[in-house]
Amino acid sequence: MNGRDALLRVTGLTKRFGGLTATDHVEFSVSPGEVHAVIGPNGAGKTTFISLLSGELQPDGGSILFDGHELVGLDVPHRALRGIGRSYQISQVFLDMTARQNVMLAVQAMAGHSFSFFRPAASDKRLRQSADEMLEQVGLGPRRHRRAAELAHGERRQLEIAMTLALRPRLLLLDEPMAGMGQAESADMIALLKKIGAEYAVVLVEHDMDAVFALASRVSVLVYGRVIATGSCDEIRRDPAVKAAYLGDEELELQ
Repeated sequence: MNGRDALLRVTGLTKRFGGLTATDHVEFSVSPGEVHAVIGPNGAGKTTFISLLSGELQPDGGSILFDGHELVGLDVPHRALRGIGRSYQISQVFLDMTARQNVMLAVQAMAGHSFSFFRPAASDKRLRQSADEMLEQVGLGPRRHRRAAELAHGERRQLEIAMTLALRPRLLLLDEPMAGMGQAESADMIALLKKIGAEYAVVLVEHDMDAVFALASRVSVLVYGRVIATGSCDEIRRDPAVKAAYLGDEELELQ
């Protein structure tokens, strides 16, 4: 996968917080249909990096090209309109609303309508159908009438992904979608993300190495804001610099 094929191409991306360089001249790309995982020890700069991609932070230097267009300077809503969706871009689900209603809000937001119009829009058949389509895609179709407060932790994560898919993205930024899940929930989420990864380009930031190695086409390793290695899962497993970076870190099993 080369730069000419890239849907997303990052060059020289840099972000500083005072004297701390959190993102240090990062080079990175994602091709259509690729799941590119970003891993690294705690404090490596993964969250800063994905926030720079989503527009929640603006860089101090570098370029973010998406489909050939520069994103630096655009905020989150404008990047969403361009086709960038972050898994927790809508920061939380509305617990007193049903799964369907939550996704309907996201569909409505993408259409450019204010939430104040939600009550009359709730009777819009097309809006309901679009929400139900997203819920079916993440496996929550049978739970669409359940209040979000009644959903299990893993199901709420599925709901958040459905809300992101409602933005009709071309690139998904998934920030630790496995966090807080038990073994069974993790297995369900991996299966869901495999399906999503077949349809969307994905940047996956994740601590769960079983999930990373099950899902990723390529892996980049961040350490102190620098990419120290990029390659296939097998190449990353064998890389001496990656092993050294994770020495003593129980979160990563490279063998």
